Amino acid sequence: MGNFTGKTILVSGASSGIGKACVKNFAAQGAKLILCARSLEKMQEIAEKLKDEFGTESKVLQVDVRNRTEVEAAINSLPDEWTKIDILVNNAGGALGLEKLHEGDPSDWDAMIDTNIKGLLYLTRLIVPMMLKQGLKGHVVNIGSIAGIAAYPNGAVYCATKAAVRCLSDGLRMDLVDKPIRVTNIQPGMTETNFSKVRFHGDEQRAAAVYSGITPLTASDIADIVTYVTSAPAHVQICEVTVTPTNQATGGVIYKKQ
Repeated sequence: MGNFTGKTILVSGASSGIGKACVKNFAAQGAKLILCARSLEKMQEIAEKLKDEFGTESKVLQVDVRNRTEVEAAINSLPDEWTKIDILVNNAGGALGLEKLHEGDPSDWDAMIDTNIKGLLYLTRLIVPMMLKQGLKGHVVNIGSIAGIAAYPNGAVYCATKAAVRCLSDGLRMDLVDKPIRVTNIQPGMTETNFSKVRFHGDEQRAAAVYSGITPLTASDIADIVTYVTSAPAHVQICEVTVTPTNQATGGVIYKKQ
């Protein structure tokens, strides 16, 4: 893994799951961290633990990435010494519901589109110009999904949002091809976090059933990949990483032991 001493890294969705695992990895390698999420209490607890364990300097931003005004206010509130953001990890996102498209809840659609697509856009639009203005060798890491490669039944809207992440990552990489800023899209398969619990609106039994019979990926597995791609030599751009559990071939081809 690389050394991130002197680097400032912003991670959205930092209060749990993959985001929380990412900030721990980066803290262990000497980074300064900007934690961005809705839960102030959880982020403060994480920041305190990172300070105790690694001596990490952290900045906490309580913000809902779905709200452009909130995002702009939060980023614009950063003191000058925190505006040199070397790495942006667009991790905030999630799935809601698992119904046929014509039976889905439009409120779930709005939440997924606003978080998975628009939240990513809002942060990227603010932070990439900051990287360019300061002449940074920056890096934007988007946490996509294997769902963005091909749709699966009852997940059309979620899959569409992650397909958008894939296209936005490719487009941003093209737009920055003449600049020293790398763009990576990471596409995990089945990863056991609070993902399914959120998808099923808190139904823990239904969420647990998703991972029965298979050893899923963990948040730490994905965080290790984030650390790896961001620590590659400056001339190496890892454009896309698709990662699944060994017994998952695609989004819909999965072997589960009975």
